[in-house]
Amino acid sequence: MEKIMKKWKNVILWLIFIIYQEMVLSVAIFSSIKSIGYVILFSVMFAVILHLLTSIKKRQNTILSYIFVVLITVIFIAQLIYYNIYEAIISFYSATNAAMQIWQFFTTILEVALKNWYIILLQVAPIVVMIVLHKKKKIEFEPIGMKHRLREIIVAMLAQIIALICVVCINNEDIYSNKNLYYNMHAPTMSANQMGILTTMRLDLQRLLFGFEEETTLVMSDNSFLKEEELQEETIEYNQLDIDWETLIQNEKNKNVITMYQYMANQEPSKKNEYTGMFKGKNLVVFVAEAFTDLAIDPEVTPTLYKLYAEGFQFDNFYTPLFPVSTADGEYITDTGLIPKEGVWSLSRIEGNYMPYSYANVFENLGYSSRSYHDHTATYYDRDEFLRGMGYDSYLAKGTGLEKRMNLKKWPSSDLDMIDVTTQDYLTEDGGNFITYYMTVSGHLQYTTMGNNIVNKNWNLVKDLEYSHKAKGYLASQIELDRAVELLIKRLEEAGELDNTVILISGDHYPYGLTLDEVNELSDFERDDNFEKHHSTALIWCNSMEEPVKVDKIGSSLDILPTMLNLFGIEFDSRLLMGRDLLSDSDPLVIYSNRSFITQYGRYSTLTETFIPAEGVGEEFDSDAYVKEISNEIHNKYQISKLILENDFYRKLWTAMGWNEN
Repeated sequence: MEKIMKKWKNVILWLIFIIYQEMVLSVAIFSSIKSIGYVILFSVMFAVILHLLTSIKKRQNTILSYIFVVLITVIFIAQLIYYNIYEAIISFYSATNAAMQIWQFFTTILEVALKNWYIILLQVAPIVVMIVLHKKKKIEFEPIGMKHRLREIIVAMLAQIIALICVVCINNEDIYSNKNLYYNMHAPTMSANQMGILTTMRLDLQRLLFGFEEETTLVMSDNSFLKEEELQEETIEYNQLDIDWETLIQNEKNKNVITMYQYMANQEPSKKNEYTGMFKGKNLVVFVAEAFTDLAIDPEVTPTLYKLYAEGFQFDNFYTPLFPVSTADGEYITDTGLIPKEGVWSLSRIEGNYMPYSYANVFENLGYSSRSYHDHTATYYDRDEFLRGMGYDSYLAKGTGLEKRMNLKKWPSSDLDMIDVTTQDYLTEDGGNFITYYMTVSGHLQYTTMGNNIVNKNWNLVKDLEYSHKAKGYLASQIELDRAVELLIKRLEEAGELDNTVILISGDHYPYGLTLDEVNELSDFERDDNFEKHHSTALIWCNSMEEPVKVDKIGSSLDILPTMLNLFGIEFDSRLLMGRDLLSDSDPLVIYSNRSFITQYGRYSTLTETFIPAEGVGEEFDSDAYVKEISNEIHNKYQISKLILENDFYRKLWTAMGWNEN
């Protein structure tokens, strides 16, 4: 027995090491160990592989054992830090494509590491234990024979088979079952929560290397929106186009396109409303503002942003959920009304696709000129490819000519300077109506005077405020956006275009450079770490508005595009977008990257599987059925968004309908 245990000792130690790391990380980021059984079963294969690789020659075994222990520890620490910043599991695609960008976030990484020092200490502890036990000769890295290798392989295969049987057979009906997560769906955060980090990373790498076509499994319901009483009312109009879905389905051979046709035919379009066409014929200036939220709006510190809020549309129940690729995903959601595909950069994958509802294509079709600007590197996140795909006539950033007009050597660059050197392009040179798009950068972390050009520039304006250093730094960074908008308004007025121009400002994500405590310093209500941390607003303002419009409806950045299309009276089909017009009577839905959600009836966390009903929702409310219904709807939106991206769907639809592309 002792001889047998000696042969299996190192395998068991590897297994304990992996399970320990999985448990520490799971508790740290998910506050629970949801499926320890799956973690144990799947870890057996990893443990055996590691032992087989470290049981050939003694000296080689020792070196490799230390390398693997350190490497795995670093991987788990990296996932801890990444999740604390982005609330997501890092994919191999993002890791390889963003490797050169890591130094720009070094200070943030260091801060997060220091904040979680005790967890990292627990993660590093096995290395120390290994060194001590090795020195005391309690651990030996001896070679093993071929017979024992075969035994280990058989054990690993049995454990893997048992794990897969459990995955397939236990609770396999749920849309987010382990079966779907393992075989049919790419949702890293949820699979990490249910099956462990290493299994999730293995699946991610496997899918990256060999390709993965996510199985399209829509859960369709009968959403027949034309109620009998509404059929008799001729005054009801919808934001929809005349599309013969039945004929399209009959003539289509691609099963994915057929699925999209069926889904959209079954959706309820949004109704036109009193605000439809309110801004018809006006110019539009769009800001996707770095880390902009309602925290940045203050009548004294940022008076221009406050003016836009006080006089324009007031979205007080608005959210900008953070998605895995941070700014890139936030920008994609805002500009397309679609949910980004997980595991890739949707911002760059969209190149070559036809996007009929991008601002550039919509307004160019009406005779507008279109320009886009970004006061940072043109190719960052492949943004140059994205904006080209969105149809903009020109794109000025660092590397495409903006550096010739302004100083882009300091970090971050100035939004104010960007406005100063670009307004002449569309206010004096182009003539006629215009759509202008700005992706800003002045609001970028770190929110400290050291290393942040903008915070240092505006520090005197915030230094006496009764906030912590970084909270003041955040406001200092947003002052630059405030002054940029102030200058824009001045230039519009000088050009005689102020009353004829709408300004839209929305953020890409919450300021994750701040801790929750620092966020709450600036907030007028207590925000939690799950939902309310992402509370934000969108500013839609035109000087010609006679009075502000208060909007209590719940919404998110996904809803911005359909809302703007409706306001400008654009003929569009709301069924083709995943967001909803915030000014219509469509049911609200805020979707988080881990599939949690907020609706008028409450909020649900997929990580804790907890539904919190909204105020006024009675005990008779069937929360279980409701959660299932909304979860299915969210799943469908993820699936359809992915298919739209992968299949260049809008081009196929426009071609099938015989419509001209812009």
